[in-house]
Amino acid sequence: EGAVAVTEILAAFLLFAGACFNLVAAIGILRLPDLFTRLHAATKASTLGVGCVMAAVAIHFWNLETTTRAVATSVFLLLTAPVGAHLLARAAYWMGVQFWEGTHTDEFRSHWESYSKQEKPRE
Repeated sequence: EGAVAVTEILAAFLLFAGACFNLVAAIGILRLPDLFTRLHAATKASTLGVGCVMAAVAIHFWNLETTTRAVATSVFLLLTAPVGAHLLARAAYWMGVQFWEGTHTDEFRSHWESYSKQEKPRE
């Protein structure tokens, strides 16, 4: 009774790691200079953070229903968060949101210029 189970230690470690990743994501959103780098911080770190928290939930409760929901939540987040961030960044780029002055390369510019020269479809 007095001993702590290995699953409790693992769940606590994953919960702590998830909280740290989410803290890094929040700090990144506050500290990074432009929309594109903030999106990167929010997507990468928070996806890892929520994944760790969901793994901790699955290990702690250790039943089929909870584990299935935790895995489904993690998979859904892994599939949708990067795609959503990519779409937001692309829309911001097309709308002319400025890069941070420290950004040296714009790899999308040549693609954008060739696209903007094409005839636009009628609305």
